Amino acid sequence: MRILGIDRKTGEARLVPETLDDLWHLERIVEPGDFAEARTFRSVKLGEKEEKKPVFIRIEVEKVEFAKYANKLRLTGKIVQGEPEEFVQRGKYHTLDAEKGEKITIIKKWMAHHIKRLKDAEREAKRPKVRIIVMDDEKALTALVMGYGVEYGPEFYSEARKRDEKFEEKRLGYYAEIAKEMGMREERYIIAGPGFEKDNFRKYLEKKEPALLRRASFESVSYAERNGVNELLKKGIVGKLIGEARIEKEAELVGKIMMHINKEDGLAAYGFAEVERALSSGAAETVMVLDELLRNGKKAEALAEEAEKSAVVVVFSSEADPGQELKGLGGIAALLRFRIDSDG
Repeated sequence: MRILGIDRKTGEARLVPETLDDLWHLERIVEPGDFAEARTFRSVKLGEKEEKKPVFIRIEVEKVEFAKYANKLRLTGKIVQGEPEEFVQRGKYHTLDAEKGEKITIIKKWMAHHIKRLKDAEREAKRPKVRIIVMDDEKALTALVMGYGVEYGPEFYSEARKRDEKFEEKRLGYYAEIAKEMGMREERYIIAGPGFEKDNFRKYLEKKEPALLRRASFESVSYAERNGVNELLKKGIVGKLIGEARIEKEAELVGKIMMHINKEDGLAAYGFAEVERALSSGAAETVMVLDELLRNGKKAEALAEEAEKSAVVVVFSSEADPGQELKGLGGIAALLRFRIDSDG
């Protein structure tokens, strides 16, 4: 995210989203009732013809849609201002498409967690991306770590069976497919799995594709499945490689919450009532809140704003696995500095 300027007095933030993650961040920030303005095109009837004319439009947002497969953020609402005036009809609906590399201005009441999210997006854009491959002797699953979660695919399957006379040929073919996928990308890779197959693949790369080996690291996980990817995230492996990733931080925090809940040591709070009590007593150290809770409820937003005064606030993505775990706890939780007595 490129932040051109934020004016807290007027509420105007001039932004240039640069990645798909940036569009996702904006989708979590922009709310119905906010305003958005940008240069766009509008269909205008000129005599018998209909032409698209370049215009500058401000809308009052009613609907926000993150179309990740179209690489767009769609903001729909009524036109409240625009020029040239002859091509702009106030009160009519229009959809602004926020796209990578295109400037857009958002006008809203900026809360602390909104600004923090923009700053996080600005920092994240500078970090290299990382892809994960979890593999065994039957299957390899690839995954791209994004800000909003993990994008899975493609998968590769081995046809090599030990009793097959073409076992070695098929196994090398399996490795070649994975190496081809790596060669098509520019990201760093973490290759992990149970057993020795990842080590055999490393030897293949040493011999056949040494250039790929220079941007790969190897780790052990229990499964060559999605839960193997989650295991890597919880271990903090991605952070060690490229710097802390948002989803990895979320996985680590929700892991700590679950640990304290299971230990019944009184160092975790979840649900609105418990987190409010932890904040009022000064016990809350880190407050976790689900992004969809902030978007859909003023109570959550007010609580997050209050928490900013005395605790670290981390906003979780509802699209990622750690966010779904937090959702199961009511969408809000806190790690505590000390136990709170039952009588408050």
